[in-house]
Amino acid sequence: MDFYQLQDKFELVRQKYVDYAFQSILIAAFTPIPYKVFTIAAGISKISLWVLILASVIGRSGRFFLVAGVLYFFGPPAKRFIDKYFDWLAFLFVVLIILGFAVIKWVL
Repeated sequence: MDFYQLQDKFELVRQKYVDYAFQSILIAAFTPIPYKVFTIAAGISKISLWVLILASVIGRSGRFFLVAGVLYFFGPPAKRFIDKYFDWLAFLFVVLIILGFAVIKWVL
């Protein structure tokens, strides 16, 4: 960080992560981004362990139950579709979650 003179940018990103830790971890649980990045960032940013655990349990179990539900109801064709378009579906889901938070924050 010192060599590249990125201390200020790192601190800005870290503070945003701290401010929105629960939402960040919850959204990350649904994305194809390696989840380990967000758990390590939680440790570096000294996020409450309970926030990390709660967001992780909700997000990760939600992701797997969602996929399991789709596979249960729609079977092998859904599996092929998910395998082919998982990254795009995850991105769309994250956009919908962010829009939902935005609506809650600014409309309600």
